[in-house]
Amino acid sequence: MACLYVLVMCIIALGFLFISLSTLYNLTYWKRRKVLHLVVMPVLGKNASIFFRQISFPQHSQYLYNMYPEARYYGTFDFNTPIIIMKDPDLIRDICVKHFDNFPNHRSFVTEEMDPIVGRNLFSLKDQRWKEFRNTLSPSFTANKIKIMFQLISECAKEFVQYFMEHLELAKSFEAKDVFTRYTNDVIATTAFGIQVNSMQDCKNEFYIYGKDATYFSSPLRLMKFILFRYFPKLLRMTGERFMSRSTNRFFNQLVTATVKMREEKGIIRPDMIQLLIQAKDKNNGLNVTIDDIIGQAFIFFLAGFDTVSTLMCFTAYELAAHLDIQEKVRQEIEKQLQIENGQITYESVRRMKYLDMVLNEILRLYPPAPMIDRVCTKEFVMPPSVKGYPEYRVDVGTNIVMPVFGLHHDPKYFPEPDRFIPERFSEENKNKINPHVYMPFGLGPRKCIGNRFALMETKILFVYILRKFIIKFTDKSTYPVIFCKKTFNLSIEGGFLIK
Repeated sequence: MACLYVLVMCIIALGFLFISLSTLYNLTYWKRRKVLHLVVMPVLGKNASIFFRQISFPQHSQYLYNMYPEARYYGTFDFNTPIIIMKDPDLIRDICVKHFDNFPNHRSFVTEEMDPIVGRNLFSLKDQRWKEFRNTLSPSFTANKIKIMFQLISECAKEFVQYFMEHLELAKSFEAKDVFTRYTNDVIATTAFGIQVNSMQDCKNEFYIYGKDATYFSSPLRLMKFILFRYFPKLLRMTGERFMSRSTNRFFNQLVTATVKMREEKGIIRPDMIQLLIQAKDKNNGLNVTIDDIIGQAFIFFLAGFDTVSTLMCFTAYELAAHLDIQEKVRQEIEKQLQIENGQITYESVRRMKYLDMVLNEILRLYPPAPMIDRVCTKEFVMPPSVKGYPEYRVDVGTNIVMPVFGLHHDPKYFPEPDRFIPERFSEENKNKINPHVYMPFGLGPRKCIGNRFALMETKILFVYILRKFIIKFTDKSTYPVIFCKKTFNLSIEGGFLIK
């Protein structure tokens, strides 16, 4: 018995020694490749501050970007995974556009086996499968399709504003994130699923409840689950744990399955993403679309539209409250364009609102939806030296490249007075001065978000309706300049978006 105990303890000790030596050897990864790199502690490395919620995700992006100011790139670790922090616009262009075939994928942390909904969406798909689905889905977001959906979106915005007109006491102070997600929820329900809901009147509808659940990362348990999926996917795979709760998975599964079945049985055809996937499923074109594929794409559209777009709206409202002169200028443009249409809010009138475009572009610069974007190398690629005195770097297959978008957007070299809200940066005479490989709120190259025009139109329509009826102001409890929230990976601020 004593011998068995000694044997077990020896095995444990040897296992611990092996893991420790492997970790220490891994930390020499960049030194062995003669790449400029951060010297980090084992395991957490430079992630400790964000892991323990000492800084926010945007601050982390800024921190990574500011390291080695003269370097084009440098090496570091995401826990024990070697990554390159890419800062040079020309190399960003090479990776995301010019040599896209060498870097076509995102780093995925949820596989199809772990969670079919999350693992099958367009963001997670790789290589040829991603290309096929992107080609299938892109027609959903053409200018013509958005024009067709304009009236549906407009109706949601009208109901949103009408609710506040009928409940003026609520307009005196409210948390913007809560109410804007109700609007984006209604837009997705009608444009993607053909279901009409009014979440201002009924905030307990299933669409809204499960949307909140899918995007809630503030609780310690949910945040820990996110981190475990992000950095220890193999461990989670062994437990059978899913990224989304089983109830949320079940809801989207049943919703999309029922939507597809109803359309096929009744011959309903709508100008949306689900319709394109149904058509692709019925065609013998080699794509082999399954119901799980349709669920996955519908889910990512819902997730992005529900949370990301509502966050854009929150920051827009907040900056307009902080700059009433700019808000008034937007309002004047709205009235001017609507006069041309006899007071009617039309697709053409909203499209002509160029100053509102400038405002939204500047919001996206200040508060990019994804503070960092990534690519994974699938073919070897040679980079020039990161700084003088270092050799060229041959990027190995499987290497992760991270671009700190928030840091790029706040670099005074590219955007003078980067923390100031200046919509004129994006005027006709100024916007061509902006390096297109520095400004990338929706990503860059073929992997750029295909729904960006839809998101911008959805946002423009809402603010046209709001600013015709209301002036957006801060409450006594609003905080400005903003302080980013450290408790979540979602882009948010401490205390919430309090406006009136």
